[in-house]
Amino acid sequence: MTLERRDLPQARRVVVKVGSSSISGDNAQKIGPIVDALAAAYGRGVEVVLVSSGAIATGMPYLQLDERPSDLATQQAAAAVGQNVLIYRYQAALRAFRIVAGQVLLTAGDLENPTHRSNARRAMERLLGLRILPIVNENDTVATHEIRFGDNDRLAALVAQLVGADALVLLSDIECLYTRPPDEPGATPITRVAYGDDLHGFEFGSVVVNSVGTGGAATKVSAARLAAASGIGVLVTSADLVDDALAGAEIGTWFQPNPEPTAAPATGPVRTAVDKLVG
Repeated sequence: MTLERRDLPQARRVVVKVGSSSISGDNAQKIGPIVDALAAAYGRGVEVVLVSSGAIATGMPYLQLDERPSDLATQQAAAAVGQNVLIYRYQAALRAFRIVAGQVLLTAGDLENPTHRSNARRAMERLLGLRILPIVNENDTVATHEIRFGDNDRLAALVAQLVGADALVLLSDIECLYTRPPDEPGATPITRVAYGDDLHGFEFGSVVVNSVGTGGAATKVSAARLAAASGIGVLVTSADLVDDALAGAEIGTWFQPNPEPTAAPATGPVRTAVDKLVG
């Protein structure tokens, strides 16, 4: 049976991705509601994996930085400080539910190397089998410009493939995707993308780099198409609606999974119908 949005509460395994802007700075208090929603799904027996950006953004205030650093070394330093604080905040919120978090830091090389990929999958499976909630992020302290994922939307899609997830939920700052940037005239919501739909007529914009992170609608579309091709249903919606999302509410933009998935490579170029927009 092909997974639909309404089936999310009964999914066996779900990967949830949250971006830097949703959990850092003034939005750090949103970690609590996000954890509440994850804990509710966990309580239903769903195996949950969280892919969380935010290490660099969380570390910036401790380095007296007002905006995201442009040089790699300072990004790595901010990530080293911020990752520690970020995991502490998640674990503090999870404690009330008696859920233990497990930190998993990955690089692109980990998923390109068959041995490393196998080790990563085995570790993730063991964590889930022990009812630990894995919290995944890119290992920014050792990543370089050449091997970085570029954004954690793509990392989340690759993790969903790695663990054989039923669904991927990409949380952003808006409720759903639009046919063009939502602040432009004529923008209309996209509620569903059937597998194989041609999206060339839509304007998702380029990658956005703001004061705390990287990403944007284009990266989410690219990541969603990558995961959907592997038979994973994908929901793109707002971090404020995570509880409704995991409860199967009719919100966000749903990418229908490939009903006849084939094994997909874990790395390499992403070939989608929106390559000209994404690239």
